[in-house]
Amino acid sequence: MKQNPSISPAGRRLLIILFWIFIWQLAAWLIHNNIILVGPADAGLALLRLIPTGEFWLSVAHSFGRISLGFLLAFACGLALGGAACRFPFLRELLAPLFSLLKSIPVASFVILALIWVGSRNLAVIIAFLVVLPMIYVNTLAGLESTDPKLLEMARIFRMPALKQFRYIYLPSLLPYLLSGCRVALGMSWKSGVAAEVIGIPTASIGENLYMSKIYLDTANLFAWTFVVIVISALFERLFLALLSALQRKGGAAHEADRPQSV
Repeated sequence: MKQNPSISPAGRRLLIILFWIFIWQLAAWLIHNNIILVGPADAGLALLRLIPTGEFWLSVAHSFGRISLGFLLAFACGLALGGAACRFPFLRELLAPLFSLLKSIPVASFVILALIWVGSRNLAVIIAFLVVLPMIYVNTLAGLESTDPKLLEMARIFRMPALKQFRYIYLPSLLPYLLSGCRVALGMSWKSGVAAEVIGIPTASIGENLYMSKIYLDTANLFAWTFVVIVISALFERLFLALLSALQRKGGAAHEADRPQSV
């Protein structure tokens, strides 16, 4: 089936979004119960009531700060541990049971344990960190291990400095794996972080507002806050992936620029 060439890709995406909004509104009309399901208009009005309030922005700032901090800490630690595990096989064997445990323990168990250990204030930081860390570690290790051994042999023969080896040999192999891992890890950090806030109910957080919406059966507010989480998560994901992609392009351009001098 041929696509209509007169409709641009952006136009098609808009039509698809409008189609699903219509389906949502139709389902709300058929159910006709605002506690079970509200329509997009009611959810939009609830969001418009929230946006001008200071409490809204304070909650968004607190949750964004905690969850993004947990992700960035996990990203840095995952890179460091993955690099060390690639360099030292014994360390990889030593860490294998720990990361298998982190990948298999349910998020709810993490949340309850962290709530006991650190309280609700920094709960989202801990949970986002624990959920993201294994993903970054595994992808870092896989990316470094996929490095072409012939290039590494050439680097040893010509005694290439370690920094240049990382920049021109390891980094191009690593970045595609990091991009792939971060696409999953970024979404999981927000899902797990907000879920932790719903359980821990830290003051002035998105999770607290979701929990209060449930308590008061305010489905419109629930949908509004859910939309906020989706938007913030998508923006953070796009920004971070754009930075990684820019680093990948810059590394490739630098490699091409330096190639004539290395011949």
